[in-house]
Parts: sequence; structure tokens; C-alpha cells
Amino acid sequence: MRRGLVAAALAACLGFVPVAASAQKSGGTLRIYHRDSPASMSIHEEGTIGVILPMMGVFNNLVVYDQHVPQNSEKSIVPDLATSWAWNDDHTALTFKLRDGVKWHDGKPFTATDVKCTFDLLTNQGQDRLRLNYRESWWPNVKETTVNGNTEATIHLKKPQPALLAMLAAGYTPIYPCHVSSAQMRQHPIGTGPFKFVEYKPNQNIRFAKNPDYWKPGRPYLDGIDYTIIPNRSTAILAFIAGNFDMTFPYEVTFPLLKDIRKQAPQAVCQEGAANESVGMVMNMTKPPFDNADVREAVALTLDRKSFIDILGQGEGNIGGALLPPPEGVWGMPTERLMTLPGYGGDVKQNRDKARELMRKAGYGPDKHLTIKLSTRNIAVYRDPAAILLDQLKEIWIDGDLDLVETANWVPKLIRKDFIVALNVLGTGVDDPDVYFYQNYVSASKRNYAGYNDPEFDRLVDAQSQELDPVKRKQMVQDADYRLQQGLGRPIIYHLRAATCWQPQLKGVTLMSNSQYNGWRMEDWWLDR
Repeated sequence: MRRGLVAAALAACLGFVPVAASAQKSGGTLRIYHRDSPASMSIHEEGTIGVILPMMGVFNNLVVYDQHVPQNSEKSIVPDLATSWAWNDDHTALTFKLRDGVKWHDGKPFTATDVKCTFDLLTNQGQDRLRLNYRESWWPNVKETTVNGNTEATIHLKKPQPALLAMLAAGYTPIYPCHVSSAQMRQHPIGTGPFKFVEYKPNQNIRFAKNPDYWKPGRPYLDGIDYTIIPNRSTAILAFIAGNFDMTFPYEVTFPLLKDIRKQAPQAVCQEGAANESVGMVMNMTKPPFDNADVREAVALTLDRKSFIDILGQGEGNIGGALLPPPEGVWGMPTERLMTLPGYGGDVKQNRDKARELMRKAGYGPDKHLTIKLSTRNIAVYRDPAAILLDQLKEIWIDGDLDLVETANWVPKLIRKDFIVALNVLGTGVDDPDVYFYQNYVSASKRNYAGYNDPEFDRLVDAQSQELDPVKRKQMVQDADYRLQQGLGRPIIYHLRAATCWQPQLKGVTLMSNSQYNGWRMEDWWLDR
């Protein structure tokens, strides 16, 4: 904690986190293509990088991950709207000293009351309500938020939770203004960040302009950012190759497309790595036929994970549990333990023989196939693995068709459990177990799409959440993940690897290695043209 306070104090004195000295140029509009049309512009009501990527620069957090340190960790958390922070003795209250003189984009002053309003909104304690409280499961441990004047706010917890600071540093946790309704934030958001929202035209573009009154002197360098919505990935890549865009949509350049870019636009800067997304199945345990444990296990055993990686990633991809595998991930299970889980180790043919035995036990066979609809989001990164999954399920007499769902309807459909089986791509919001487990897997979460219900798993999650010793916590986390994979709460097919590319005139970019949601403030990015 002392190290955090010292670092925070130094950064606060400087007013910003320093970056490597270079001849930055001011001016120019950054051009990025966008893969689809988000449902709204409100970060707190959406769960896709399609909103975080453009909107993170509109806001500030209390604290944020250093935008120039690739791996997010507690050590890389730096001040933002808070200048310093400190825990009480039993780790149930975290107090923030706040910056004075910060203004919202409409000119009104930022105060501690805005912090309280934000967390009252997220915990359903305020007068205003979110239409969809997308990350409600992040904050059940928050008891209340109090203020002391205009420049101090304290978040009080029901029990210790060392992961709280990591969650506050995520791009998913901006501070919202008290004086602007959640309904307005969906359409015309107001922030304190380096860029002001200008307009959003679905299926056309999203535009932002420089905030000339930003509280960090000299930032941002860019005059604005324009996103052009191009759903067809091949069309978008060709436009990038032609020089019409400065950057691709992040983490979505597949390895076949990467070859095209390197051949046709060799000047482009391309960075490969973990896409910070896991491709997984969601079997609705609350409805037949996947309320039958034998059918669920048969599906898990029939998965040929290596085929997905070979076909879609040309051999590039990682096999893991719910948590991002090392070395990019901090918490993922070691390979030797992972291979002891059903469907991970052993011969694919033997696994499928066992799967067919389980299907016969459940009443299916060569003369009685199971017919399903496989629901998935209607974008390429979902559709492509869904097609392979349908092909593999035929090996155990499961026949299916794709049910393609548009982005705006996808998460509401999953929350309603209006599906039988789905293929979902889950991004890494924060590389911390509390976010993974509480958001997606504990029995009480609205985003526990499968209806997975295991009291012992819930107990393990609660225990690791309160553990202050990081070594002990990591072992507890891996035990919980192992139990989750045994219970098939959401069978993980594989973790994606992909690339992001940008033109050489774009400077200052640092991609995060263990989260795709936390590196888009862009206040230090600049164009050399």
C-alpha cells in the first residue's frame, strides 16, 4: 500500500503518467474501422469492446492501468481522477483523495458526489437506474459510498476484497456525472476525458473531438477520432491496406488476414498476441436436453480443441480454463493440471467413443439424433467457430442449425436464457478471478447464462475473494477454476490469438497483453503526418 501511495503521489504531482520522450505532434484525426453497431454509447450498460474502444477516451476512472505497461497488474495501477488512495486496517474501506478543478465536458465541476452517484448507480442504491446493469455482479460487496467534502470519497465493503482496486482500474469502470441521467448517457454521454462525444450514426460512424479543457496539460495530441462501421471483415482489411484507416479493429486480424496485410502493406505495424477472448459453449442447464449431465459431458468429450486452433488460427491459439492462460494471464491453470480434465487430455477418438456411450445412455444414437439450434452473435469471430462446432457435434448424433443474433439483441437473449445451446466469445474485462467468477459463473449472477449452480464453487469463489495473501489466493483460484471446468459451467474451447495493425504514422500505441478493455484512453497517441 505504501508503494502505491508513493507512486500515486508522484504521478499526481506531475499531473499525468509520463511516457518516453519523443517529438509528439498535435493535430490530425485518427481513423479506425469498427466491426458493428453497438446498442448504445453507455459503458455501464454494455459489455462489448465495440463500446469500450471508442468510449474509454470520453471518461476518466478513479484509478486506471498505466496505458504504457502491457500487462495489467496491481503494480501498473496509477492515479486518474483520484490522486491517492488508502485502505483501512481490515481492508473494508478504500478512501480516495480526488483532483480539484476537473470539469465535465459541459463545464460543470467534478466532485466527490459524482463518485458516490456512480457507485450508487452501479449498486442499484441511487434514484436513477440503468436500463441494463451489465456489471451488477461486480459490485455486490459494496455496502455504500460516502463523501467528505468535494475531494474525498470512500467505498465501504461488506467484507475484504483485495481485487477492488483492479476492478476500479478497468475501462469498464468510468465515473459518470451526477447531473446527467443514465438515459442521456446512452445517447450523448458526458465525461471528463480527453475526447468529447460528437455523434453516433448506427451502421455509419462514431465521431469524437478533442477536449480543449482536459485537465492534463497538453493532452490529447489528436484533434479527433473517427470510427467507420464496416461489418465485413475482409472489406475492412482491404480499406486498411489501401491506407483509408490508421488502425484495424483491435485483436481481430486473423492469421490468414495478417498474411495479406504483410504482403500488401508491408509498412504496417502489426502486433500478434493473446486476443484476451475465450471461445466457449453455453449449454442451458435449465432446459432439456442439456439439463442432463450425461449429454453435457458427451459434448465436452467430443470437442477437438486443436482442430479449432488449426483451422481458425493456423495453429495459433491457447487451450485453457476460464482464466486466461499464462504467460499473458496471471491466474490461469498450469497445463499439466488442465490436461486431467474431461476432453482436454487423451485421444480424440477415445474421447468420442466415450461420448457416444453417454449419448446412448441419454436415449440417443445413430437412429435417434438430437436436433438443436446453436445460437451465436452475427459477427465473424462468433460465426466461424460455431460452424466448426456444429460439424464436431455430428460425431455424437447432434444435428443443428445456426441461429444468428444481431449484436444489440445478443446479451439480452443470453440473460433471458432464450436459447438451448450457444457459442459465446467472452472477453477479459480484468485479469482477476473476482471479475471472471462473479460476473459469469456464480449461481446468483444474471450473466451466469448456463444456469450453472454449484454451492461449493460459490464458496471457493467467496473464499479466494477475501484472501489477502496473493500466493494462497492463486492456489484457491485455480482450485475453483478446476471445479468449474469439471462441472462444465461453460466449456472453454480455446483462447484466441490474433493481431492488431496500425499504419506507421500512428505513434504511442501500447496493446494490453491480458485485457482488451483497458488500453483505449488514447490521450498520448499521436499522428506523425
